[in-house]
Amino acid sequence: MSYKIIVDSCGELTEEMKASGCFATASLEIQVDDYHIIDDETFDQEDFLKKVAASPNCPKSSCPSPETYMEGFNCEAEHVYAVTLSAELSGSYNSAVLGKNLYHEEYGDKDIYIFNSRSASVGETLIAQKIVECEKAGMTFPEVINAVEEYIRGQHTYFVLESLETLRKNGRLTGLKAIAATVLNIKPVMGATLKGEICQLSQARGVNKALQKMAGFIAEDIKDSEHKTLAISHCNCPDRALSVKKMLEEKMKLKDIIILDTRGISSMYANDGGIIVVV
Repeated sequence: MSYKIIVDSCGELTEEMKASGCFATASLEIQVDDYHIIDDETFDQEDFLKKVAASPNCPKSSCPSPETYMEGFNCEAEHVYAVTLSAELSGSYNSAVLGKNLYHEEYGDKDIYIFNSRSASVGETLIAQKIVECEKAGMTFPEVINAVEEYIRGQHTYFVLESLETLRKNGRLTGLKAIAATVLNIKPVMGATLKGEICQLSQARGVNKALQKMAGFIAEDIKDSEHKTLAISHCNCPDRALSVKKMLEEKMKLKDIIILDTRGISSMYANDGGIIVVV
């Protein structure tokens, strides 16, 4: 069976995924003051971070339209999947569902399924890779859905950011207790709940200590790690990502570790220096 996977642009794609011909991106959009940025292959992270640093305002994002998803579903592939960032954090999932409904109204029946990642960034990457694994194994469409949904339920997301201001100002930290004062250089260790909501796991003074705590949580939480692929995304800090990789390798055995630079939406929320880990 032929298949296509649409990943919204919060999810990073590896070079292998880009070259496979099986993937498409549904681009979110970002507004920084008067600058309108489409989160596609034209995204310039360096320029974006400069604009954010120079602006007194918080950047805003908007999700792909239902029509964008509908157009993506209109293809020759027999099985079509979409992977979106957590429905608790964005309207991308609901937009994809509406796009699916529009497609069915316009063109009729087709095997289309929308996965709510309950994560973001490389969490979406790993889910997309799981879909490919299932399709290559010859699973039926319902079998792929069941296997990937089970994988999502077992996925863990962690992150340490230099600043939580963008998340806070855009209402993504609703319900969390107040974070310790930035002047104390306290860095929270954050994660995602099973529902895809952001939660605070711990905190430490300084980024390095926070990253070490995060690595400890990961090693403690993940069972049968030798059979799992772990993904790290970083916002403009490759050396920091490599340091986290080393921390994890010292604590646990993993099937594979992939490292990717954040795309536009993940760069917006992670900010310069942010690290996201999903396994």
